[in-house]
Amino acid sequence: MTAMKTANCEPTLNDHDVWAFCKKGYHVLEGVVSDEINTKVLEFLDAHEGLGGQLINEDWFVENVFLNPQAAGAVRSLLGKDFGLPVGMGNHRVVCPNRSQGWHHDGAALVGPELNHLQVFYYPQDCPEEMGPTGLVPGSHFLRALQSWMSHYGAISKEVKTSAPAGSIFITAYPIWHRRSKSTAKGIRNMLKYCYWRSTPPQHDWITEPNFNPMTADFPDATDSPRQQCQSWYEVGEMYYWLRGELDTFYGIMGGEGWPHGYPVAWKPEGFRRFSKEAANAPAPR
Repeated sequence: MTAMKTANCEPTLNDHDVWAFCKKGYHVLEGVVSDEINTKVLEFLDAHEGLGGQLINEDWFVENVFLNPQAAGAVRSLLGKDFGLPVGMGNHRVVCPNRSQGWHHDGAALVGPELNHLQVFYYPQDCPEEMGPTGLVPGSHFLRALQSWMSHYGAISKEVKTSAPAGSIFITAYPIWHRRSKSTAKGIRNMLKYCYWRSTPPQHDWITEPNFNPMTADFPDATDSPRQQCQSWYEVGEMYYWLRGELDTFYGIMGGEGWPHGYPVAWKPEGFRRFSKEAANAPAPR
């Protein structure tokens, strides 16, 4: 088994950023890796028949991609101190043009409020829509579905195609639905994929915004979420409180018009909690 190295740095995401990640299941960093490093990565991939796994042993790659300040800061915000660096990596190298891939989430995906690792996509080259960028379904990290069912879907109206310039990094929740989209241009598309890991219990230690209040935060629009009947509102709140290390204070599973139902805050009665011993004794969310 490969030993996992850890790293630490200052968090770069704030409460709104973390809340947005809980809603969408991904965070975008466009063009954060330098052109010099992108070129070096592509030269390495061409020299090694497209295989990317050996790059994790290259100090220059680890320092400039895995530990890229903006990417590492976002990972630190979501996974906490001493997060684990990737222990493996693959290159999704495609000869274009090519058909789209079937929708899927990767193996052993656990759906729920816990965020113990992050799945990351890195483009060392420009990847416009013609080159078949990865497609994502926002909010789908809360969807439980059999892989055999997912693969039957074609176009999904809420799909986001991760078209981006070279050096872009997409940080995602592991269970998010994704696929390689159809490409129409000619050429080679490289996309490196890897995971970071949590090694410490969750706590609210990213950049705190004194005026941020989850009781009045924006939830996904009911028409935009792939979840039925606003169910994602409960799951977003639950994940956010889990990341704060305060899941015991989350009391929004009353249903109906109780918080976090997505009506104006005046319609969200406070003071009601799940009928369990733990919830009854927990303080209300802050």
